[in-house]
Amino acid sequence: MDWWGFAADFGGVHAALKQSKEYPALGRRVCSDNEGSASGSSELYMEGKGQARTATRRRYPSIGMALKLSQNHLAVKYSGYLGNWNKLFCSNGNSKYPRLMKLGKDITLCGLEIGLLSMTKGEAALFILTPKYAYGQRGCPPSIPPNTTVLFKVEVLDFIDSEECDAFFELTYEQRDRLPLEKVLKVAATEREFGNYFFYKQCFKIAKDRYKRALSILGRSSSSKAEQSQINASKLLLFLNLSLTYLKLERADRALKYGQLALEMDPRNAKALFRCGQACLYMREYSKSRDFLARAQCIQPFNRDINNELKKLARYYKEYMEMEKEMCCQMFDPLNSYG
Repeated sequence: MDWWGFAADFGGVHAALKQSKEYPALGRRVCSDNEGSASGSSELYMEGKGQARTATRRRYPSIGMALKLSQNHLAVKYSGYLGNWNKLFCSNGNSKYPRLMKLGKDITLCGLEIGLLSMTKGEAALFILTPKYAYGQRGCPPSIPPNTTVLFKVEVLDFIDSEECDAFFELTYEQRDRLPLEKVLKVAATEREFGNYFFYKQCFKIAKDRYKRALSILGRSSSSKAEQSQINASKLLLFLNLSLTYLKLERADRALKYGQLALEMDPRNAKALFRCGQACLYMREYSKSRDFLARAQCIQPFNRDINNELKKLARYYKEYMEMEKEMCCQMFDPLNSYG
């Protein structure tokens, strides 16, 4: 990561150009109020070879542009420094998959919150925070001395807007039932997004719980065919997610169950057929596995994953038959010896 040198000046977080061994020149980053400029861009003032130059950020909306402070879950890598920016006092940089944190709840340092609200997904920044926006006059003994200015190196890996979810789960069941379908689908989609986040971080149990939570939200039925079709489309995605997640958890029986639920909604869904074939192969139900995979191949004949799984099935079945043959020979050998 090529870190840009920034000193934060957000609503009173005093900007100061600092010199240090690690960061030879820290520039200044200017955003209006707490949300960046109206266009979603801000100017960077950087020092280079003794002359100042100006660069404009790409016009991506910042987290704070569209969202309120308490409505974000963030995956953030951060490191905090003291002294001449060479004394590390806090960091989660060694964590491969930082946990999701909520602004205003898990991240409570005022200056850091303000800085994060100016950032976009995938952006890295440096923020210098004066005591007023960091640990105050008293500091935080023994790590942070009184009246200490600190530097934070921050990278936003991901963020999820949880506003709709938070509001939904504060409602009673009766109130939830009266919500428009559009809002219910949005909440379910956000829960699925959380599930996807945890799945790709290989937190499969948490992902499974999130997918199931999303599924529970879609428990309502509708007399309108159009609305029921929308509900079923959302359920189908979750059934497929759960089928794959249970495979990762080595629960092939559950993976098969959710794959079959997906097939009830869409009998020609190649992904559902593939998942069922994988689950049956894991359970050594070779005939069923061949049936599911052959049907998937008919729909997508050039799908590499399906074709590779069929080859894997053939290999496993051959090994199984050879093992059966060997066992039969061992069983009948004593009888043959008595001629």
